[in-house]
Amino acid sequence: MSVVQTPDTSPGFLLWRVTLRWQREITAALKPLGLTHVQFVLLATCWWLNRSGQHPTQVALADFAGVDVKMASQVIRALETAGLLGREVDPDDSRARRLHTTPRGDDLAPRAIALVEAVDQDFFGALPATTGAALTRALRGLS
Repeated sequence: MSVVQTPDTSPGFLLWRVTLRWQREITAALKPLGLTHVQFVLLATCWWLNRSGQHPTQVALADFAGVDVKMASQVIRALETAGLLGREVDPDDSRARRLHTTPRGDDLAPRAIALVEAVDQDFFGALPATTGAALTRALRGLS
């Protein structure tokens, strides 16, 4: 294993820098909606899953979104308090709660997704199309 000589040749360091820049842009876009980035991720993920007929538990939503379960619990509570998510007892397991977006969440989620997709388009649109497609494939493989 060789030692990276400079930060600009370290994939991990470069990914860190790009991620921070991208997150700042996402955060700025979501601020007018009153959502943090992680709130957006969990709201949008729940909305997407609900639209496909799924009503995930908190653990399933956290797992699908790639978010720590304890963090997800706090964020889901905040989204519930804001009237964006609701919980219902799981008919198959009375200890579990199934999550769903509320009418307010159903209104906000697609608007937030559109904002984030616009940021992504601007951010990644600077890449040539073939590079962008290759990056998407690489990120899918790494995720």
